[in-house]
Amino acid sequence: MDAILPVLLFVAIAAAVSVGLVTVSGLIGPRRSGAVKAMPYESGMDPLHDTRRRFDVRFHLVAITFLVFDVELLFLYPWAVASRSPAGVDAAVAGGIVASRGLVFAGAMVFLSLVVVGFAYDWRKGVFRWR
Repeated sequence: MDAILPVLLFVAIAAAVSVGLVTVSGLIGPRRSGAVKAMPYESGMDPLHDTRRRFDVRFHLVAITFLVFDVELLFLYPWAVASRSPAGVDAAVAGGIVASRGLVFAGAMVFLSLVVVGFAYDWRKGVFRWR
């Protein structure tokens, strides 16, 4: 119970502060409404078109490509940190988890080559060209 008490205390204080801030804001905040407040708002710009208009598919292609390459970078980062750390890849080789350090490097290079092939494919398909 001694180990979990600080965590419970932190959760209770965080919940109390959150509820308190929302309550105080509702009590002392301004309550004026008008035509400007009722108007739709999008990134600081007045809306010019209908809200149900279709997005160009290129927007989605760029967004998905960004997410894919971002996630692939997140997979490469731990490998880079583990390869520099004495308790990383060398410890895995010594513990028998991995056969050799070269095998880990080869796996990372295969992964990186797949990233490059994906990037080249997207480039050839014109995903990065914004028309």
